[in-house]
Amino acid sequence: MAPHVQSATAVTRVVATPKQPQQQQQQQQQQPLESGKHECARRKRYEAQGRRPPTAAEEALANLLGLRYYEDLRTLMFCCVYFTLVGLQLKYEVPFRSARFLVFWLTAFVSFQGAVTVHNAVHCPIFKQTWKNQIFQTVLSVWFGHCASSYVPGHNLSHHRNLQTNKDVMRTTKMKFRWNFLNGLLFMPTILISTSANDAAYFNAQATLKRPIYYQLRFEALVYVSFQLLVASVSPEKWLFVCWLPCLIGKYGIISLNMLQHDGVDTESKYNHSRNFVGPILNYFCFNNGYHGIHHMFPGKHWCLLKHEHETRVKPHIHPNLDQDNIFAFMFEQFIYPGKRIDYLGNPVPIIDDGPDEPWFYSTTETWSDRDVDPRVWSKKINQYGPDGKPAGPVGGMAPRAAKSYTTM
Repeated sequence: MAPHVQSATAVTRVVATPKQPQQQQQQQQQQPLESGKHECARRKRYEAQGRRPPTAAEEALANLLGLRYYEDLRTLMFCCVYFTLVGLQLKYEVPFRSARFLVFWLTAFVSFQGAVTVHNAVHCPIFKQTWKNQIFQTVLSVWFGHCASSYVPGHNLSHHRNLQTNKDVMRTTKMKFRWNFLNGLLFMPTILISTSANDAAYFNAQATLKRPIYYQLRFEALVYVSFQLLVASVSPEKWLFVCWLPCLIGKYGIISLNMLQHDGVDTESKYNHSRNFVGPILNYFCFNNGYHGIHHMFPGKHWCLLKHEHETRVKPHIHPNLDQDNIFAFMFEQFIYPGKRIDYLGNPVPIIDDGPDEPWFYSTTETWSDRDVDPRVWSKKINQYGPDGKPAGPVGGMAPRAAKSYTTM
């Protein structure tokens, strides 16, 4: 009997064996189908946001670095370009005066890209981990030529929340020259006086409250000043022409953009509150900074989303004069010829005496904007304190905006 049982078992094994390859074959046939469906859904998600799906290499590198959006590989690329450009100039002499002139202005432009990146990073951090963002802000401070955290009070908390009102220390109504060329030329030094006093008051309050942003600022200042002193001690001339002046031009450019983006617009309008520059070349090198209206409506949106958001949410409603194709042509018309200070409807911009800056409440925990679509995300996270360190608004929520209107901020 025992041999008979063994024979039956053997037969059973022989009969069962052919079924296994069939099951494996079916699974192998299903895997490409599932993979294809996943890839199709993935592609549709990107296309719905107006984004190009990343290549496998881009996606792998972005994941390795911990980037929230793979498009910030471009940000990091230009960051590397800046430090490579500066390093080569510090090590080698650039021959010929014409070559030095071109390299100087190339460095100034890449420094301006650093200023734009600071603007983007304090609104929407590029890394998933907080410690990486803190390190990157320190690197940005060297690229920008100033502490990255210092951008927060004047821009995020004064300008964005109180656009073109007396609580906006960067409002364009401060410029009162009849010759509009002077308004554009002197906007940066004029605003610098206000923002310096404003920043000092803000960070004094943060120091009293022992807030993280104050310690972040101190670390950025330590690294930035140490770098400047090191370069200056080796070669004062190279420090001036490679590090200091290009970064000054970059800061001049990012602050002066306010005159282009907000002078002569309708701040009470839901859509006509900002001027946009939609040229593709500008927005490639400046990380979609030209799409300014949608940025003011949703400051926490990543820059890679702004073009699609502008075209779907803003463009159908905005006055066509507020979508400019060429920023340089617009600057020439506004400041050179005919050089008239006119609004987007073609009317002269009135020169008004709007009085001094008004104090505004100081946010206590922020290094960037976390406002995207839901304003409750913002208001839950912070308390309001005045310069004296005492609560100045409703605890757990922001004080009312000075500007009426168009935004969920």
